[in-house]
Amino acid sequence: MKEQYVGDINDYRKYALLRVLAAGGRHRVGVCWMMTPSDGSADGNVLSYLTKPERFRAFDSDLFDLLRSTVNDVGGRRLSAIEAGEAIPSATYYNAQLPREREARSAYWRNCLASFRDRDLVFLDPDNGLAVASTAKGRKNSDKYIFLDEVAAFYTAGQSLLIYQHYPRIDRVSFAAACASSLRAIASDAEVWRFSTAHVLFLLLLRPDAPASFMIAVKEAASRWPAAFIHGAKMTPARGKAGP
Repeated sequence: MKEQYVGDINDYRKYALLRVLAAGGRHRVGVCWMMTPSDGSADGNVLSYLTKPERFRAFDSDLFDLLRSTVNDVGGRRLSAIEAGEAIPSATYYNAQLPREREARSAYWRNCLASFRDRDLVFLDPDNGLAVASTAKGRKNSDKYIFLDEVAAFYTAGQSLLIYQHYPRIDRVSFAAACASSLRAIASDAEVWRFSTAHVLFLLLLRPDAPASFMIAVKEAASRWPAAFIHGAKMTPARGKAGP
């Protein structure tokens, strides 16, 4: 996550989804921003939706108003405004910058795990998503990815997970299936759900021992909005799919 993304349309969808899953604070959410420095690009500038409240505000009016205020703040777009504004009810945030170096990265995740030990759901917010074979830990751009062993550490600790995933320019159906297959390899007893949007995918790993109320929230999130905003569905295992 880069602060230059704060308030853009994907940010709106992200928080809207997390707010439903949090169920007003009934489910304890931990948000790991996986912070990386802004890169000076135009990424994160899809903000025109904020000028069209008649079309977008009804999806989550309180959240829409918070994001519009944050984007228009003279102090700039800051994650601190999202945290202070309680965009996600009763959430805990881990907002340290994610280091690239392997040892520092390992320490980062140890600290994050300790911070979230009492959370029901952990949201991981990498710039790109699940690690790809061409990028190893410690290498250039590795801080844009979450690696499967890092996901597994949270799942083993007893948390369900929601993961941000940017769509590459390949067939989206097969890509989502490949992501689900990779996640099942480290969480074989989990239910895998996808929440699709125009440009990004949110992957949910739901533990079998999650509270019944959590499943209710997941199903509500899957059907709450028009598919053009967020479309949710449970994923069934696919055979012969390689990971991303």
